[in-house]
Amino acid sequence: VYIATFAVSGYASSYHRAGGKPFNPVLGETYECDRPEKSLRFVAEQVSHHPPISVCHADSKNYIFWQDMRWKNKFWGKSMEIVPVGTTHVILPGWDHLEQEICPSSGYGESLRTRSDICQCKITFINVNEVEGTITDHKGKVIHRLFGKWNEGVYCGDPPSATCIWRANAMPADHEQYYGFTKFAMELNELDPSLKLLLPPTDTRLRLDQRLLEEGNVEAAEEQKQKVEQQQRDRRRVLDENSMTHEPRFFRKSKDDTWVSNNTYWDLRRDPGFAHLDCPVLW
Repeated sequence: VYIATFAVSGYASSYHRAGGKPFNPVLGETYECDRPEKSLRFVAEQVSHHPPISVCHADSKNYIFWQDMRWKNKFWGKSMEIVPVGTTHVILPGWDHLEQEICPSSGYGESLRTRSDICQCKITFINVNEVEGTITDHKGKVIHRLFGKWNEGVYCGDPPSATCIWRANAMPADHEQYYGFTKFAMELNELDPSLKLLLPPTDTRLRLDQRLLEEGNVEAAEEQKQKVEQQQRDRRRVLDENSMTHEPRFFRKSKDDTWVSNNTYWDLRRDPGFAHLDCPVLW
């Protein structure tokens, strides 16, 4: 129930960002989030540009989480649809290894399928903002029902006695001026001097265009963005001319064509430190 609800909750903040263009990482770009007070460590890397593939890995004392996110485009005459595909894995110590797949559907939205050896859950996005789902045991028997709105909350059971499993947090008062960011999203861009010394030069917080966007300087940000993208094209041309391919630094491709962490990021961060390593120049 909680894993399925967690999957739905990730869509909540997108309600306030509808119509906006997503921030596009360049090949080799990374991001880390180290929150000792939450027992959380997270690292992400852009491992492919065509097709675009973003991968991440997070661990804490309560779970291990990794995700392989990629996109497919659909053209509908005068419009284009971007469909997310990929697999999310969660391991809960003492419990089970769960996999979540995003499954495009022919109706409204898509389906999320979360499965383990014990049970599985299918959540379908129906009507505007609404979701419903069932959790079945290994024999196919329905043991829980979920329903709600992905931008408001999710309930377990049958109305009117259903239990609220999750409710979306209130947005910051000035979120419309900051691209629909939640309070947590705003914290992710913070860059104090002590942290800057620990980051690899590929960390997204060091992108000048991203920083200018946060400061509201859209015109200067667009100019810097064009420079960053041209540098990426130049690097791609050099690779092609030398019959070389890009090798991700912190993730590797597994046998089933998904991406997993190679477990080197935090060790390298600690010793010898990224300042002492040969890192690519992305911007």
